[in-house]
Amino acid sequence: MQTIFVTGGAGFIGSHVVERLLARGDKVVVYDNFTTGSYGNVPEDTVVVEGDIRDKERTENAVMRHQPDGIIHLAAQSKVGPSLERPEEDLAVNILGTVHLLEAARKNGIRRFISASSAAVYGHAKILPITESTDTEPLSPYGTSKLAAEQYIQSYARLYPIRTAGLRFANVYGPRQTIETEAGVITIFCETLLSGKQPSIQGDGEQTRDFVYVKDVAEAVLESLDNESAQGIYNVSSDTETSINDLLLELSRAAGREFSPGYGAPRPGDIRHSSLSYKRLHKETGWIPKVSLTEGLEKTMEYYKQK
Repeated sequence: MQTIFVTGGAGFIGSHVVERLLARGDKVVVYDNFTTGSYGNVPEDTVVVEGDIRDKERTENAVMRHQPDGIIHLAAQSKVGPSLERPEEDLAVNILGTVHLLEAARKNGIRRFISASSAAVYGHAKILPITESTDTEPLSPYGTSKLAAEQYIQSYARLYPIRTAGLRFANVYGPRQTIETEAGVITIFCETLLSGKQPSIQGDGEQTRDFVYVKDVAEAVLESLDNESAQGIYNVSSDTETSINDLLLELSRAAGREFSPGYGAPRPGDIRHSSLSYKRLHKETGWIPKVSLTEGLEKTMEYYKQK
């Protein structure tokens, strides 16, 4: 049995990762400040430590006490909007918090460090699908802080015996998602459709995103943790563009209702189009996304129907 330390393990993506780790027999330590995560998301048989990655001493003490075999770093400030409103907080969580965790790993001889990044680091890519060699030109403090955190992680990998993998997630969706995430539009649409209200789209709805199901993402995290060849930066995606208009149409079908959306002003800092290639991750680990958008949206809608 190995021990894995998961920051943000009570959150949307983190809780699915924790489930998979427990299912295969690992011991899991969840480190979360529960600002967006929930105790209800944490499975039984999980060690829970309430703490904030911005707190250097508490973070280092937690890692030292549990002596994990690997760290999965999912805790983050993960939205564009708040990063524009409170850039200092975004920096403190995403950059300084990551450095605190890296220092804890270095001081305790931890050899595996898997971290969540974001497609937001790319900005307006001129050619799709985006690959890991695409220029990084983030449009928001959020994208900038995630890119800076990647650089810190890679520098530690060069300086110390730590194998690191930075996973640039596309728009992750699925059960337990909240509106606090970048693919939170799906949560908002589900709740709006089920309540019989008119959904609202920011912009004309023709902006596209690459949506990837959360259980596929959890598998990508575990593959990166387990495969010694996995080191560096990887996209985790479906490699498919879906417009927000088409997304709403799919969700309307899943809800069994038809709606005409309202349209508002586009959100500052948002990219226009996005799809990411996952070929590098597939080559290194064999990972591929298995859940289609239609199936994933049906599962997600069913989850919100039962809430």
